[in-house]
Amino acid sequence: MRNRCAAILSMLAVFAAAPAVSEIEISEHGGDTFISGETITQTVETSGDVFVAGRSATVLGQASGDFHAAGFDVVIDVNIDEDVYAAGAYVTMKGTAGEDLTSAGFTVRTEASSRVNGNARLAAATIIVDGPIDGALSATGRDVLLNAAIAGDVRIAARTLRFGPEAIISGQLTYSTDTRTDVPERVAPAARVTFTPLQRGRLWNVREAVGDMPSFPTFASAFFGFVVSLLFFVVLGAIALGFAPKKVSCLRKTIGASPGRTLLQGVAGLAILVGAIPVVAMTIVGIPFIPIALLGLIAVWTLAYALGAYAVAMRVWIGFGGDADPPISTRLLVLTMAIVVVALLNFVPFVGWVANYTLVLLGVGAMTHAAFLALIPDIDPALDVDMRPVASDDK
Repeated sequence: MRNRCAAILSMLAVFAAAPAVSEIEISEHGGDTFISGETITQTVETSGDVFVAGRSATVLGQASGDFHAAGFDVVIDVNIDEDVYAAGAYVTMKGTAGEDLTSAGFTVRTEASSRVNGNARLAAATIIVDGPIDGALSATGRDVLLNAAIAGDVRIAARTLRFGPEAIISGQLTYSTDTRTDVPERVAPAARVTFTPLQRGRLWNVREAVGDMPSFPTFASAFFGFVVSLLFFVVLGAIALGFAPKKVSCLRKTIGASPGRTLLQGVAGLAILVGAIPVVAMTIVGIPFIPIALLGLIAVWTLAYALGAYAVAMRVWIGFGGDADPPISTRLLVLTMAIVVVALLNFVPFVGWVANYTLVLLGVGAMTHAAFLALIPDIDPALDVDMRPVASDDK
C-alpha cells in the first residue's frame, strides 16, 4: 500500500507542477482516450482505457476499459467496466467500478451512488465510504468514516474510525487506531473483529499496524514497488507521447544529436533549479513559495529521468536497426525496457547511481536547451552582401 500510494502521489505532483492547458485537449490512440486541460467537464463513451489529467476534472459517461485520473479536484461519475485509478487533493467517486478501485489524496470519498464490484484500496487524510463495495476494503488515513455495506474483509489503519448508519461488514474487520473503537453489532459481531493499537510513526505501514495480516517477504515487497513504479512511468510516457509527440521527439533528438553538450546544459539547468530555492528564501517575501519551488524540482527531476531513459533507449533501438519513428506502442515498449534495465543497474553499487543521475542530467539538459531557445530568439539574423536576411532552408 505504501509503495502504491507513493507512486500515485508522485504522479499527482508531476501533473500539478505541469503547465496548465487552457483548453480541453482530447486525443485517441489505439482505442485509448486521453483528456487534459485546466478545468475539465467531459462526457466519455469509449470501449478502451481513459486517461484524464487536469487541475479540476469532472468526467461522466461510460468506459469499458480502465480509468485513470489525476488532478487537484477529481470527480468520477463514469460507469467503468474495469479498474479505476485516481489521485488528487479531493477525489470523489460517483460512478461504478466494474473491478477494483485504487485512490489516494487528501480527501477520498465514494458517494452513495457509487459501487465497487471488486476491491477498494484507499489512502488519504480523510476517507469517507458511502458507496457499497462487493469485495474487500483496505483503508489507510487519519480519519475514516465507513457508512456502506462491505461484502468482503475490511482492514483499516487510522487515528479515528467511525461507523455510519449504513455500515455493514460481512467479512472480517481488522482495524488499528489510537484507542479501541466501539464497533456496533449491526456492523460486525465481536467474533469477527480484531483490534491492534496503532503505533505512532507507523500509520502508513498497514501490514505492521494490523498484527494478524500476513507479511510479505522483503523481495516481494521490493518487486511490488518496482512494478508500481514501472506502471507509473509507462502511464507518464503514454500521456506525454499521446499529448505532445512532436515535443518529446524534439527533446529526444536534442539528446541524441549532442549528448555531451546536453549533459553540460543539464548541469547548468539543475544548478539553476536547486540554486533558485535559497535565492527565493533570501528575498523573505518568497519564503511561502519555497514548497512550490521544491515541488517543481521534484516534477522536473521525474520528467527528466523518464526523458533521459527514453532518449538513450531510442538511440540504442535505432542503432540496432529499429525504425527511427516507430508507433507509440513500440515507443512505450522501448521506454519500459529502459526503465527495467536502469532499475536493475541500481543493484550495482555506484554504477547504478551514476547511470540514474546521468539520465536525469540528460533530460534536464534537453529541457534547458528548449527553454533557452524559447526565451532567447534569434535577434541578429545573418545578412547577405545586400544587407538582406539570408533565406533559411527551413522556410
